[in-house]
Amino acid sequence: MILAILEPAKGALTEASWETLTAARDLAHKSNDSVTALMIGKGVNALAPTVKGIHTVLVAEDPRLDSYVPEAFAKIVSEVITQRSPKIALAPGTETGNDLMARVAARLNLGLATNCVEFSVEGGSLKRVTRSNWGGSLLEELEILSSPILLTLAPHAIAAQSADGTTPTVETFSVSVSEKDFRVRIKELIPTQKKGISLTDAKVVIGGGRGMGSAEAFKMLEELASLLHNAAVGATRVATNNNWRPHSDQIGQTGVQIAPDLYIACGISGAIQHMVGCKNSKKILAINKDPEAPIFQRADYGVIGDLHQIVPALIAELKKLKGA
Repeated sequence: MILAILEPAKGALTEASWETLTAARDLAHKSNDSVTALMIGKGVNALAPTVKGIHTVLVAEDPRLDSYVPEAFAKIVSEVITQRSPKIALAPGTETGNDLMARVAARLNLGLATNCVEFSVEGGSLKRVTRSNWGGSLLEELEILSSPILLTLAPHAIAAQSADGTTPTVETFSVSVSEKDFRVRIKELIPTQKKGISLTDAKVVIGGGRGMGSAEAFKMLEELASLLHNAAVGATRVATNNNWRPHSDQIGQTGVQIAPDLYIACGISGAIQHMVGCKNSKKILAINKDPEAPIFQRADYGVIGDLHQIVPALIAELKKLKGA
């Protein structure tokens, strides 16, 4: 059995959870095995029937677990692994998922491979995994010798796919959590003040870098985004450090990781720290006046020229098409 540990949030499963479920189903298909999902938290009983294409959903329902509680979650996952003996336990490679599985590995004295991007199954068994390391600049292939195998899936490494099938069997999994398990918990979540489409949800992301030159210049990127469907504006670390954009808009190793259909990089040189954040974009269009800019090595399309002339020209053409 393969155990998929899912992350409910705001009454629904996160995109990373659906990606994890897709990866678990694929692993089960290749190894002729079944998938059991685990949901922990408040209101997860109502979510369980929405998961299709797997055998069983375990729910650990507790109103006190309405947000991530590290020790309580780790205790529950560790108990599920001990009692159900899965061959593989797979969780999303989010900040929460990586923290959770590290705690589980420590509790059970097992190895852990985080941020996996590929799985190699031979003879019905998982032999090797490829994981993203050094901020995405290195791919590491490794074999995990401990059993069961603990893994997390790098965000956007596998596209989430829906599955048909009957409603899974839903089982309640009860674990006694004490007040000691609540020593560390999230006290408050402070949402960002950004309005509109988020960088992680946008199908088109327009990024601005050092070449923008000022906060004022980002207004044309906002105008361009308004003319495109489901678009958002982001920035490099240089732009956020110069207070041209809020830090919540930063794309990169220490910022947001995006996976749009199209990433339009304006005045961005292509430093590895930034490319880590946009490497999962399906297509990259780079606009830069420096023909030697490293970003052109990663871009699918390149425009060599002054973005302060090219972007307004693009805006003008889009307005013509829209009859504006």
